[in-house]
Amino acid sequence: MLSKLLSDTVVPVLFRIGPLKVYSYGLMVGIGFLTANYVAIKEFTRKGLGADFANEVTILAVIFGLAGSRILSLIENWGDFIKDPIGMAFASGGLTWYGGFFLAAVMITWVAKRKGFKFFRVADALAPALMLGYGVARLACHFSGDGDYGMPTNLPWGVDYAKGVVPPSVAFSIFPKIEAKYPGGIVPNNTLLHPTPIYEFLACLLLFYVLWRIRKNAMPEGELFMIYLILAGTERLLVEFIRLNPRLLFGLSEAQLVSIPLIIIGIVGFVYFSRKGRDDKAGSNSAEVV
Repeated sequence: MLSKLLSDTVVPVLFRIGPLKVYSYGLMVGIGFLTANYVAIKEFTRKGLGADFANEVTILAVIFGLAGSRILSLIENWGDFIKDPIGMAFASGGLTWYGGFFLAAVMITWVAKRKGFKFFRVADALAPALMLGYGVARLACHFSGDGDYGMPTNLPWGVDYAKGVVPPSVAFSIFPKIEAKYPGGIVPNNTLLHPTPIYEFLACLLLFYVLWRIRKNAMPEGELFMIYLILAGTERLLVEFIRLNPRLLFGLSEAQLVSIPLIIIGIVGFVYFSRKGRDDKAGSNSAEVV
């Protein structure tokens, strides 16, 4: 029952208005950005950064986030891009999140510096919004069935992605060992698979709740963002073990190879800011005694 219900939500094209098609992928990505903007406005206002700057950051994230995601995706699929550059460049799907994350981060850092805002003050304010926005946008991959799903499963919530834009018979071509287990060496399109986009959505909801609850705790600037890096990196690292992505090195996917440094940076940064906060507090107390 649950499997059928989830499978029925794989609808790449929601509806048509004449020649115009409304894609579920684009709609959910847009909702993800709007959700992140709503949360960012609240945090930016609370931290004295202003709602206008939150809106500006969202616009930068939309422009450079989508551009970076598309560019990295085209690099990853260079062979297909050379064969059909126009089709690949303007496809409804095909975004690699880390590419957008890094390019948007560079632009937001540059603009924040020009406005005289400290980077980690802005980063802390963005942390909850990034987590929730990413989780919501991940549903775009589920509804469109763009190949970012998981391995075959017998669990009661396994999803049939046959109606997706990238059906399993095509997506699993990068996993010959799995294809070999099926007749004719082709994974049937109706094979039930782990709905990894839904897993990420649920995980990000939980992690957003954690960040939202602790954001007002007394902590030095930068610490909340480091916690975000640890949580976001760990979430992506784990889900990739059952997600359909090619393995590049040591049996790890590209996303995992990026996630590991982010987790390390987060841990090192968390320790650094925690110690700095304690040292600053100790120095302040010593000054009061004197």
